[in-house]
Amino acid sequence: MVLVAHLSDPHIGPLPQPRMRELMSKRLTGYVNWRRGRKSTHDMGVLDRILADLAAQEPDHIAFTGDVANIGLTAEFPVARAFLERLGPPERVSFVPGNHDAYVRGSLKPLGASLGAWMTGDGAAQSHFPYVRRRDGIAFVGLSSAVPTLPFVASGTLGPEQVARMEELLAALREEKLCRVVMLHHPPYRGGAKIGRQLTDAEAFERAIGRVGAEIVLHGHNHRTSLIKLRGPEGDVPVLGAPSASAVRGAFTHRAGYHLVSIEPDGTRSAIKVRTRGLLPDGKTIGDLGEMALDS
Repeated sequence: MVLVAHLSDPHIGPLPQPRMRELMSKRLTGYVNWRRGRKSTHDMGVLDRILADLAAQEPDHIAFTGDVANIGLTAEFPVARAFLERLGPPERVSFVPGNHDAYVRGSLKPLGASLGAWMTGDGAAQSHFPYVRRRDGIAFVGLSSAVPTLPFVASGTLGPEQVARMEELLAALREEKLCRVVMLHHPPYRGGAKIGRQLTDAEAFERAIGRVGAEIVLHGHNHRTSLIKLRGPEGDVPVLGAPSASAVRGAFTHRAGYHLVSIEPDGTRSAIKVRTRGLLPDGKTIGDLGEMALDS
């Protein structure tokens, strides 16, 4: 059995003080949003307790589905790197970026320079999506839906080349009889998020999964625990959404947490179970939130 922890959307604070020229872009609205509410939604003390609880579970691998940053400031990425180093070395932590990590075009270079080692495939010299990491009978397939967008837009896009390459890889990994775990930030299905926050080519993703399948898909972005199914060639493919790892506001499914995905790898016949751990109703304790029924 391989134990995978699925973590997402910590939005690490406090936000460094931006330079004036750094706010001459979409970052200005993001900075205002942080000051007005986001900084009190994401509690770093709660995040510390989440990480301590996660470490106590001793996962074999961590799948991290993005939004480690807030407005993609260059000064945010050394802090983000220290956070990933705390989680584990690159060979034990697989990262894919979120829209806040690629907030503006100027975020892309420091993102790659600081976090590239955690989003690079086996044997690759530099980050390239989709990437593949083979671990103990499991193939982690990392996609990037993170693209710079206009103000007030938080959508993501994979693009036709990445979708086509993903389909080729999933077909080949199926022949290798590996358990295929797909990772991306945005919910990859139609209706997965509101207009302006959605994956713009979700339909293309759904069609590709319909042709070649996967054993499970992991995403973040909505700051909410969720589970839906996509049709694959051998049956339904579970698509699991994670809450923010630091959120202290909102409904029960929105509060800080993470998933533990237990996998008995056996290709398309892999047995997968999911438990959620997170902030209990007392607002202080991290505990077990129950098992999710993937086969219902």
